[in-house]
Amino acid sequence: MPHARPTIGDVARAAGVSKGTVSLAYSGKRPVAEETRRRIFAAAEALRWTASSSAKALATSRTSTIGLVLARRPEIIATDAFFPRFLAGCEAVLAEAGMGLMLNVVTDEAAETAAYERYAAGRVDGVMLLDVEHGDRRLDLLRELGLPAVMLSAEAPPQDAPGDVPVVYTEDAAAVEELVDLLVDAGHTTIAHVTGPLRYVHAAARRDAFVRAIERHGLAPDHVVEGDFTAASGRDRTAALLERTERPTAIVYANDAMAIAGLSSARSRGLRVPEDLSVTGFDDSELSAHLSPGLTSVSTGADIRGAATARTLLAALAGEAEASVALDCTTVVQRDSIMSPATA
Repeated sequence: MPHARPTIGDVARAAGVSKGTVSLAYSGKRPVAEETRRRIFAAAEALRWTASSSAKALATSRTSTIGLVLARRPEIIATDAFFPRFLAGCEAVLAEAGMGLMLNVVTDEAAETAAYERYAAGRVDGVMLLDVEHGDRRLDLLRELGLPAVMLSAEAPPQDAPGDVPVVYTEDAAAVEELVDLLVDAGHTTIAHVTGPLRYVHAAARRDAFVRAIERHGLAPDHVVEGDFTAASGRDRTAALLERTERPTAIVYANDAMAIAGLSSARSRGLRVPEDLSVTGFDDSELSAHLSPGLTSVSTGADIRGAATARTLLAALAGEAEASVALDCTTVVQRDSIMSPATA
């Protein structure tokens, strides 16, 4: 029985690297550490594997495509108002530049890594990073793969942050603090916050802004609970908050999906919104304006963020990107879901 021909995956395993790094070592498209290159070549020789000329040609050519990997469950993406607007902003810039977008939705870390490895093997010219985490593992992965990247974050990069990955950032914190100010001005003193997953920089930044604003008003941030951006978590966290002995009279949610579900949960318990419970969201989804009452929320300028992120990546590919790009595109949209608890 004939032996199976060795593959690039066999070489990668033998050398202890990714398939994308093997491809880069042979293509010369981007630098690979000399020690890593020698290890790859030695593994290839031992396995009698040679890179095909077509694979090398693919790896060294520009694809006129950029990549985006979303590591979220499809049902979260489907109900989140941010993503379609962000993608529309990206596409407007890319279409003008004659570029395309390759999108992958994954649900676990292994699939995410595999997607970036495919990208690095010659499918895209660079990638956009969303849902940035503190100490994000993807940065080291992309450096290893030699894949250019730009990240969208909710806070300015630290002064000592490496500048090889440009950062497009927005000040979400100011909008959250404004929401708290509105509630306090209306007379609320027991205010809760349902966050997004706190491993995300933007969810933690909104939580931190909420706590700062609460403490600035001399109140205690005792009602902060973590959600996951799904409507189900908004419903469940709201139910738990409303069962507390000291029931909050207002809840600030980290997105509209959780806020709308929370509003419904409160009503199912016989509470009136906003007379008994004021609520606010984040993202200003289209549905928010058509609820009764209309939901006070934050317009994030997602299309502006998408356009700026795509534009910055194109600049990075041309060697012209700035280390950081600040955006001012968040606006609090006041509607009727806030009322003084004294009028209940």
